[in-house]
Amino acid sequence: MRAVLQRVTEASCTVDGEITGQIGLGFLVLLGIEDADTEDDLTWLANKIAGMRVFGDENGLMNKALADVNGDILLISQFTLFAQTKKGNRPSFIRAARPDKAIPMYEQMIKTLETITDKKIATGIFGADMKISLLNDGPVTIMMDTKDKDAH
Repeated sequence: MRAVLQRVTEASCTVDGEITGQIGLGFLVLLGIEDADTEDDLTWLANKIAGMRVFGDENGLMNKALADVNGDILLISQFTLFAQTKKGNRPSFIRAARPDKAIPMYEQMIKTLETITDKKIATGIFGADMKISLLNDGPVTIMMDTKDKDAH
């Protein structure tokens, strides 16, 4: 599983002119799922997202987590995080999980994050042509890959 975590002051997802998810202060999370991903990967990543201390404290240091600032999460599925670009100029997405695996994992990530944060998770629509708007704060952008979890 791969995630791109962006600290935002606001973010929203629009599909066909309708807002499907919208937050103020918090994280925009772009989530990619591959076939090899497990429940352990999902749990590890959800806990990392919820516990990531990248919000400023009273001294301006990145010491506060999402809960400390009453932040929210906008979770967007993004299979393109598994693009392979080694050959040619057209990316391959062969490592990205097919919808029959990815949709249940994405839905489980929503539930897991809701349980951990005790807040509703704003979302896009899996597989839709989504328009994402955000105001990146900092900017602070963190990339995480569960295959590298021993290094984090």
